[in-house]
Amino acid sequence: MKKDTLLAHAGRDPEANYGIINPPVYHASTVVFPTLAALEESEKDPFTGVTYGRFGTPTTFALEEAVAALEGGYRAVAVPSGLAAIAASLIAFAGAGDHVLVADNVYGPTRQRVCDLILARMGVEVTYYDPLVGADIARLMRDNTRVVFLESPGSLTFELQDVPAIAAAAKARGAVVVMDNTWATPLYFKPLAHGVDISIQAATKYIVGHADAMLGVITTTEEHFQTVKRMAHALGHAAAPDDCYLALRGLRTLAVRLARHQETGLALARWLEGRPEVARVLHPALPDDPGHSLWKRDFTGACGLFSIVLKDFPKSAVAAMLDGLELFAMGFSWGGYESLILLVYPEAVRSAVPWTASGPTLRLHAGLEDVQDLTADLERGFERLAAAA
Repeated sequence: MKKDTLLAHAGRDPEANYGIINPPVYHASTVVFPTLAALEESEKDPFTGVTYGRFGTPTTFALEEAVAALEGGYRAVAVPSGLAAIAASLIAFAGAGDHVLVADNVYGPTRQRVCDLILARMGVEVTYYDPLVGADIARLMRDNTRVVFLESPGSLTFELQDVPAIAAAAKARGAVVVMDNTWATPLYFKPLAHGVDISIQAATKYIVGHADAMLGVITTTEEHFQTVKRMAHALGHAAAPDDCYLALRGLRTLAVRLARHQETGLALARWLEGRPEVARVLHPALPDDPGHSLWKRDFTGACGLFSIVLKDFPKSAVAAMLDGLELFAMGFSWGGYESLILLVYPEAVRSAVPWTASGPTLRLHAGLEDVQDLTADLERGFERLAAAA
């Protein structure tokens, strides 16, 4: 089936639910069994069927089935957040004495919470690599390199990685390749089709789409499913059934919402390219972006998230710009219907390739508002920026 059809039909089984098209929300901890034999049979493989609330309910399984179908994967595992998905995937394959390669431009908590805190305490050595390394990542591989972790485009600075080249080099040395694919979603990039073993979605973002649920989904190949599933549940991860339901509902409109996010985001990015206050626009779908050729080769679209680098304005002037915005709110996360803007500091989460921008960096998320209203809001903000400089 084509992606739009999958979005409408994956994870649904009306015949099993009295003809109701949406899977119901199952709230469950205890699941009872009619006989001792049935209970003991369930313990042989607690990950098959409905056995205990923490292992999932039909609501959970419906979401996992739908996302796995969209990703082109074997099966998926739903967990309580995107960071939980990242942590479970890395811990599943790396242990004491192992080495992990992580792109230098990943989501800040991936680096600060999972790698520098959890993995370090486990005795795992992490090397951050230049996201533009491509096939040369082979030079960084060691005999004990267990995982290569990608995020493309990268958080805050949006560099594109050559995913097929990195995946091929990593797998040639026996490493598992994990990718955070939240920016593109399975609609605009399919990591497993490009050599990746495990694809992560912070479903909190575009899959849920309404800024009202926390959720992560891990999609794997058949080879790695049991390893990831068992680690996720050993860590106690259990996605809330109501959040799974909201994600299923969000999936049905993902294509139309994402198309609008893309359209508005590109319109804003092109408008911002012409602003005298802006030094650079960081958006891989723009023809002048350094990663555009890779984006055009591997991706089928873009979302509404990108960054700009301002010229050398003082922080007080940036605050005057941001504090008066009416439509662009300041808040963490993204992927909902609302437009967001943040002053970000990429230099604080880089080591392999220092970030040396000419001025402050702002990350924008283009929501579903009218683009003319959004540009007018930013234009008034630029007026305040210039006045306060």
